[in-house]
Amino acid sequence: MDPNSNRRREDYRAKRSSLNLSRNEAFAAPDQPMKNASLLKKIVGMVFVLAISFGVAYFAHMYFTFHSAVNTASGSNSATSTKIASKKPISILILGVDQGIEGRHDQGNSDTLILATANPSKQTATMTSIPRDTLADIKGDPGNKYFMFRINSAYEVGGNKAAVKTVSSLLNVPINCYIEVNMKGLKSLVDAVGGVDVNVPFSFSYDWCDFHKGKQHLNGRHAVAYVRMRKEDPRGDYGRQLRQRQVIQAIAKKAMSVNTITNYRKLVTIFNKYIKTNLTFNDMVALALNYRGCMKNFKSNYIQGHDAWINGSSIQVASTAELQSKSNLIRKNLNLPTETLNNEETRQNRLNTTINKVKWKDPNAFTNYQIFDQNSDTPESGSSNGSS
Repeated sequence: MDPNSNRRREDYRAKRSSLNLSRNEAFAAPDQPMKNASLLKKIVGMVFVLAISFGVAYFAHMYFTFHSAVNTASGSNSATSTKIASKKPISILILGVDQGIEGRHDQGNSDTLILATANPSKQTATMTSIPRDTLADIKGDPGNKYFMFRINSAYEVGGNKAAVKTVSSLLNVPINCYIEVNMKGLKSLVDAVGGVDVNVPFSFSYDWCDFHKGKQHLNGRHAVAYVRMRKEDPRGDYGRQLRQRQVIQAIAKKAMSVNTITNYRKLVTIFNKYIKTNLTFNDMVALALNYRGCMKNFKSNYIQGHDAWINGSSIQVASTAELQSKSNLIRKNLNLPTETLNNEETRQNRLNTTINKVKWKDPNAFTNYQIFDQNSDTPESGSSNGSS
């Protein structure tokens, strides 16, 4: 063995010892800290995955529960669904029925009738109130018991189908869908969206609820009282219709809010118990996504009737000019051409104008308006001038 070689090895060891060299600790960290960090990462990752899984499961449950509830409340209407999916103008008849209010358990009448339209291309919407006492040719009445009577009786004889047919005929407009809300459910609906803000036209008290002129936030109980009061309103039923439109418009705006979905359990209960509609869940989602711009250009109006006493009953008779005006407004927002009204209501008006000399500008209640037989110029049996 080369003695020089042994000497070189000894010299290297001496130098290494003096330099205090050791293994690269940057790549050789202590074993225990590495194990703790790895375990912490695994726990954090597991918690994160579980949180995401529970979140997805929760929202999936929410989606399908709400989907099921809405579709249970609706009927199948493929034509309407196609129209909504294609972003076409649409009309909706909103019915507020008085079942369950003040102890009622019968079919009841439609205390509220509002025809709403939405045109997504124009981003415009209309809401037309129809007074419940408006004289109309009641459709869907097999016994012809209510040939010409108050329009709210249509619901009593044939439910929402009869109401849709009657309003459609009155104004010569197609009605694509309906939303029937039991007035007993209005309280729950308002509470489910977190209450609504309205501009109270004047101060009043009703059903143990106080209302003050100006902006006011209403909970469910106050909202029901707000839309039901009529006798203290100087405008009578027309004032009540204004308040009904206020609340419905406020609910619609809240329903378009993403935050409302957090109360989906309440909404599910309401749909199951108090709402009937032919809109599907997908229809409602499409309306919320594609029609919300219509709320920016909103026209609210009502059919103005003339007081009349017919066979001892107080009824509102709308002139042909008034009906034509509202028909034109609604058809325009549905992208439909205007058409001259030619229905039973206009025929009755024409006969009363020519035969009974009814003066439409007379501010006094009509006492000489009569109901004429169908397809005849002869007054209906039992119909007479004057009040009883």
